[in-house]
Amino acid sequence: MSCKSKTIREIYDRLLRAYGPQHWWPGRSSTEIVVGAILTQNTAWRNVERAIANLRRAKALTWRALRDLPENKLAELLRPSGTFTVKARRLQAFVRSLWENHNGSLRSLLKGAMSPTRERLLSIHGIGPETADAILLYAGNRPTFVVDAYTRRVLRRHRLCDGKADYESIRELFHASLPPNAALFNEYHALLVVVGKKHCNSQARCEGCPLADMPHDSHL
Repeated sequence: MSCKSKTIREIYDRLLRAYGPQHWWPGRSSTEIVVGAILTQNTAWRNVERAIANLRRAKALTWRALRDLPENKLAELLRPSGTFTVKARRLQAFVRSLWENHNGSLRSLLKGAMSPTRERLLSIHGIGPETADAILLYAGNRPTFVVDAYTRRVLRRHRLCDGKADYESIRELFHASLPPNAALFNEYHALLVVVGKKHCNSQARCEGCPLADMPHDSHL
């Protein structure tokens, strides 16, 4: 096992001991998880929660309801999520693909071998790697690691990648270091978000961090 793989595993063990299971993703259904994954791009989760609450009140949190909702009405419901017209188009592109290619079945979209399934998601307008992996992991229970800004920062500061590392190379580091287990990837991603918010934000607050005594560069 490489030094990086050992460090990846040690970080997980420390965070789990410190924070315990996180019970992610915060969604009531697979539909809500997918909607949240699309809406959370470039905004805080609290804003996504407001938009999802609007959809719930409008009884629009089903694939059929979203398919039949005019774009201008959908955009208004998504207003709290920021860039709401863009996100309405992205969400409608996903819903349109779901109905045109899978008869409205998310299970059909997410089944099959990982690589072609992930490529299907990435081919949909507005779905990038992070969103695709969040949908696969949290809505599909598929073992793919979600790399977000917190993940990048924690790994960079702990000398596991540099600032030029791209999404796929960071994702592959987790896949090479850990068994392909959806529950493990789920928990690890959630724990990285917790430590990112508490200690490893844009300004590092290392005091009290479960990773503080591991080699790191807090200024990066």
